[in-house]
Amino acid sequence: MWCVPHPEKPNHTLVLLDTEGLGDVEKGDDNNDTQIFALAILLSSTFVYNTMNKIDQRAIDLLHYVTELSNMLWEVSSPELYEVEDEADFVSFCPDLVWTLRDFYLSLEADGQLITADDYLENSLRPKKGTDQSLENFNLPRLSIQKFFPLKKCFIFDSPTHLKKLAWLETLHNDELDPDFLQQVADFCYYIFHYSKTKTLPGGIKVNGPHLESLVLTYVNAISSGHLPCMENSVVALAEIKNSAAVQKALDHYDQQMGQKVQLPTDTLQELLDLHRASEKEAIEIFMKNSFKDVDQRFQKELETLLEAKQDDLCQQNVEASSDRCSALLQDIFGPLEENVKQGIYSKPGGHHLFIQKTEELKAKYYREPRKGIQAEETLQKYLQAKESVSDAILQTDLALTAKEKEAEDARKKAEAAKARAQMLEKIQRQNQQMMAERERLHREQVRQMEENRAHYVAQLWRDRERRLQEEAARQKEMIQAERRRLQNEISELKRNAAPPDDTCILL
Repeated sequence: MWCVPHPEKPNHTLVLLDTEGLGDVEKGDDNNDTQIFALAILLSSTFVYNTMNKIDQRAIDLLHYVTELSNMLWEVSSPELYEVEDEADFVSFCPDLVWTLRDFYLSLEADGQLITADDYLENSLRPKKGTDQSLENFNLPRLSIQKFFPLKKCFIFDSPTHLKKLAWLETLHNDELDPDFLQQVADFCYYIFHYSKTKTLPGGIKVNGPHLESLVLTYVNAISSGHLPCMENSVVALAEIKNSAAVQKALDHYDQQMGQKVQLPTDTLQELLDLHRASEKEAIEIFMKNSFKDVDQRFQKELETLLEAKQDDLCQQNVEASSDRCSALLQDIFGPLEENVKQGIYSKPGGHHLFIQKTEELKAKYYREPRKGIQAEETLQKYLQAKESVSDAILQTDLALTAKEKEAEDARKKAEAAKARAQMLEKIQRQNQQMMAERERLHREQVRQMEENRAHYVAQLWRDRERRLQEEAARQKEMIQAERRRLQNEISELKRNAAPPDDTCILL
């Protein structure tokens, strides 16, 4: 194999493959010819078949190995390929056949007419009409060759020099070679350089260096395993390699982006999901840019599944990081309180209240700490629940030490409260009765006056008097309400001042 820059096509590489030839009796393995032939066809865009003197049955039979290839390939002759609307697509992934005839000695004539080398090739490959077995044997290799090589070209070469000089052919200069031979070589090279097409796979995929490497590995591995790959399988194998690499590249980008952007724990789950979606979008874009014929989106779905798994893993890491962070904070913040409990500082009357008060202060301090993550509240509640037994023990100690004192104090407060409530209710009742009696008297007086003056007023004055009476009633109501408020204030003041000295004996 030789790889050189293409002399005529910029940005193209000319790859020359030299096979061992067909029908070499020294190899001792008939199938080896088929394997080499298959590898050459699968890798080349132009297949040069080099024979001596003329196109004869032996040369055609050697080339007939292509019929064996057809049984192993995913058939190039399948109906799907022949029924494609664009014939160029079929031709694009089949190599062109260039048949070269060295030391050609025949005259290019047919039926007394001069013909071209291409005509000679077409005539040699033209099947005969008929159905008997001998004709079928004659036509079979020719039909196979025409089927696999839709585009064919033939070049003939005269002897390069005199027979006596052939032994030193490689050392001869061009001016010592036959001019006709030199022109024939120039025509051959011009055709190869200008008309050989770029190696193309089904779907119009242009083969580049990495593609060629993948194709060689695919074909050689298949040949070694005893199965020649088909054109379609080569695309699938190439797609496997390219798309697997695209998936990995997308995953690497996702990991890089999340590693740079995410600081666990996040304050909220949504913050993490937003970062995931942004990196996931970039990763899918990178996959789409580097993917290769992912027709059924199998690799894209695989990528999405892997990204979803990474999201789940990050969410779990976020939970664990938040739990670890919060547990450490709780230990730092509540550690001194736990130490005070061990030293018995809260084992005294009123100790439980002090303990609860301190706990609330420390909870407020915990809430002020930043970046605790999504487990902040749950971790705190679990910690407090675990310390409930400590709080209960402090409470029991507090109650045991202050039970009698609290009982006496509660009884005194209850008695004073009951007495104050009774006095207040009685006073309010008397005041309400007085207010009702006064209001009734005023009402009767007003009614009497109204009756005395009713005859002296016309209808209009009646309406005015009625309005004034309503205003007066509102004023009286306000006075009553004001008086009630005053009395309530006095009651409240009496209640505050009604506490008797401790040595006062109260008889009920």
